[in-house]
Amino acid sequence: MTDAERPGLVLLTAAGATFLAFLDTTVVNIAFPALQRDFPDSSLADLSWALTGYGVLFAALLIPAGRLADVTGRRRLFGASVLAFVLTSLLVAIAPSVPFLIAARVLQGAAAAGMIPAALGLVLASTPPARRTNAVGLWAAAGSLAAAAGPSLGGLLIDAFGWRAVFLINVPIGLSLVYLTVTRLPADRDTGRRLPDLAGTVLVAAGIALAVLGLTQGSGWGWADARTLACLIGAAALLPLALFRSMRHPAPAIETDLWRSRVFSAAGLASLTFGMAMFASLLLGPIFLTMVWDYSILKAGLAVSPGALASAVAAVIVGRRATPRGQRIAMIVAALVFSGVCYWLYASLTVEPRYLAVFLPANLISGAAVGVVMTAVSAAAAASLPPQRFAGGTGMVIAARQLGGALGIAAMAAILTERAAAGVDGLLDVMLFCAAVSVVTAATGLALFDKPATEPPRSPDRADRSARTAAS
Repeated sequence: MTDAERPGLVLLTAAGATFLAFLDTTVVNIAFPALQRDFPDSSLADLSWALTGYGVLFAALLIPAGRLADVTGRRRLFGASVLAFVLTSLLVAIAPSVPFLIAARVLQGAAAAGMIPAALGLVLASTPPARRTNAVGLWAAAGSLAAAAGPSLGGLLIDAFGWRAVFLINVPIGLSLVYLTVTRLPADRDTGRRLPDLAGTVLVAAGIALAVLGLTQGSGWGWADARTLACLIGAAALLPLALFRSMRHPAPAIETDLWRSRVFSAAGLASLTFGMAMFASLLLGPIFLTMVWDYSILKAGLAVSPGALASAVAAVIVGRRATPRGQRIAMIVAALVFSGVCYWLYASLTVEPRYLAVFLPANLISGAAVGVVMTAVSAAAAASLPPQRFAGGTGMVIAARQLGGALGIAAMAAILTERAAAGVDGLLDVMLFCAAVSVVTAATGLALFDKPATEPPRSPDRADRSARTAAS
């Protein structure tokens, strides 16, 4: 294989794994009616843990997985995670009971967390600097395509073969990705770096897991419920401990030195705030369509798919055509456009269905805005990272987006609870929240205009420095 061919194959393999990981976050919603038929004794609340468990572990392990990929080898962790994803998909497909199904989905979420930062790290490391923004756009498009294909592909497979086929399809695709990883992707180089601090890793993973669990389940459990309070208090205790330990450990679980880069910090904050708006609006769309316009779950999924497709197209265009400075300008404009679309929906949607006149154009425009914002943020973060920290740094930015999503969903639930008596107006108040948070994202984007750092301010890796000190 020539050097020119290798980046394309790495991108194809990484994008394939990313597609699978994000596909399995969307198809479960479509599979719920079939799951209820197969497990009639289980409540919808019980079955919802098949979605919640995946999301919690996915968010919790992104940062540890990114650090581990940079230290032990990105290809090694990527290949192992894809293989684990294949095996856990098989376990989900053969699940004989709901507890077995939930346990398998939790393990599948952990495997997905291992794939994503390692995948993007491989793409960045194999692509020449001048072409990295294009590669990031193509990689981001894979996730958007998964969201677009999820409702239609999931619906077709479930109608033809049952819900288990949705997970069985991961097996042949995943095995082909494992084969490509082992036989065609460049071998890892020995980094000579220490493994990340185990105690700190446990603290950060447990803290994020408790935060996401408490925020996403708080509306169902009740915000004053002991379970919700235990999760949120636990997260508030564990995450500061993880940060405190990371700032002092020679091989930290969280590379806090990266936050000294203005661009990287701004990218993380933009990912957090836009995650709040994006996740809340994406969840509200199907809720509005099913509750107010009386769409079926499948019809609602298909109705929002054009937005995901527009996101994929926009991600590719902004990655390929725009300069780094142009991307950052586009990110600010796109965040403001997203805010405007949210306000338009707030002002225009009524109980009378107006899909073609209002919902579809708003869905397409907001979807394109999402593609631009997420690609520009990811590209800016990547440009601020030194090569040996690609996976760890991008894992932190993606984790910020997932945590922002949990905050956005919690805010949406709080608004809907507070405005329950307002009916449709209460639902649409969520769009005002999304519009406001998107403006904050645009303001954060101003901080992205800084010369990308080729090395974080503290250039010596603390683990390397510690090893040299011990040797002397």
